[in-house]
Amino acid sequence: MILYVAMAVSEDDYLTAGGWLLRHKRVFEQASGQPCLVRWHPEVTVEFVADWPIDSLVVSGFGKSFDEFDLAQLYGLSDVLRGTELPMLGLCGGHQLLGHIFSRDLRQVERLEDEPIRRLGAGEPDMYPEYHAGWYKEKGMQPVRVLEREDPLFAGLPGTIMVLESHYCEVKTLPPEFVLLASNDNCRVQAMRHRERPVYGTQFHPEGYTEDYPDGRGILENFFRLAEVAR
Repeated sequence: MILYVAMAVSEDDYLTAGGWLLRHKRVFEQASGQPCLVRWHPEVTVEFVADWPIDSLVVSGFGKSFDEFDLAQLYGLSDVLRGTELPMLGLCGGHQLLGHIFSRDLRQVERLEDEPIRRLGAGEPDMYPEYHAGWYKEKGMQPVRVLEREDPLFAGLPGTIMVLESHYCEVKTLPPEFVLLASNDNCRVQAMRHRERPVYGTQFHPEGYTEDYPDGRGILENFFRLAEVAR
């Protein structure tokens, strides 16, 4: 079973996101052949994970700033992500959350802050001014260079993949225990992996693949295949 952790700043936000969470659930089930359980992040604790036959975890993206989250509600999830041996995949904001969790003890900080890619340059148009005006946003299908071609996450994929991007923040510095897997000119840390455990983060959205751009599906299939082997 896959546990899909929904990152939402409130229960109302979680319920409002039901449509796209169900679409992602279906994508993960198709890519893995396994059922997918969706839960709001405050519900995900060490005890919760121990009570379910979970084989892998996927942490969702989110369109909110980190400082909108109740930090205390992240403690249980942080304990799970730092302690479990289950394969994990963080997507977009979930990838950035891994960057925070594996770089610091959340119980020792007062707040988490966004790490924007960069300010727009003079005369550079803001294509999405309704979302964090004045900052560069990487949007749409974009090329990403695979730096570690031998990593099983990219098995059977080309050296440059086309994947869906939708973010204005990034992981500025790799956590100490992680290695860089993929990059592009806009955002250095496009994919990363823990050195010892099957813990992955992708800044892009592999679940947003299309018929014309199917590389994301290959990444999901590889991750769930890896999870099955680990089981």
